[in-house]
Amino acid sequence: MVSQIQKLLPEALSKNDYHFDTALQDKFIQYLALLDRWNQVFNLTAIRDPKDMVWLHILDSLSISPYLHGSRIIDVGTGAGLPGIPLALTHPDKQFVLLDSNSKKTRFLTQTLLELNIKNVEVVHARSEDFKPLQGFDSILSRAFSSIQVMLAKTQHLLADNGQFLAMKGIYPEQEIQEIPADFMLLASHKLVIKGLAAERHVICIKKKN
Repeated sequence: MVSQIQKLLPEALSKNDYHFDTALQDKFIQYLALLDRWNQVFNLTAIRDPKDMVWLHILDSLSISPYLHGSRIIDVGTGAGLPGIPLALTHPDKQFVLLDSNSKKTRFLTQTLLELNIKNVEVVHARSEDFKPLQGFDSILSRAFSSIQVMLAKTQHLLADNGQFLAMKGIYPEQEIQEIPADFMLLASHKLVIKGLAAERHVICIKKKN
């Protein structure tokens, strides 16, 4: 599995105009290998094919890099650390919190930080509505957390002044956007182009009205 990822990853990154040094690419490979190993026991993710892991875990996560806002970022319902781990590896200048209520997943994430020596990430085992940080976040990310409406309701207390919500979606979520509550506003929606991945992807950027 590792040898397949070692072959696939540089090709996928290059195709999408990412030019990372060998040390960083090795961290991606270590992360996927660790995820594959834990997956065999704990079933952290349904994605097991090496090609799908490269595109749907690494490339999909990196695709929202241009839209990150500020330096304090929380990935709610992070699961196996997606998109948080790939983004943290490529943005060492930013601080990330990976939040999940599943103890098996947060144990995996804690081990990942240890083995990959990632210093700019904190893992929190809690439900989003129960987490009370001392400081708000500039970006609140979600990839497979819930509908936009539920995401806003359960995480708005985590938002810093002038912070933004970034909801990763597949096809354009027209219905969900229409259901955004009146005290929030749609900032932008961006179609994410991932070369080599046929699936449609979007990121929806939202802020709270003053």
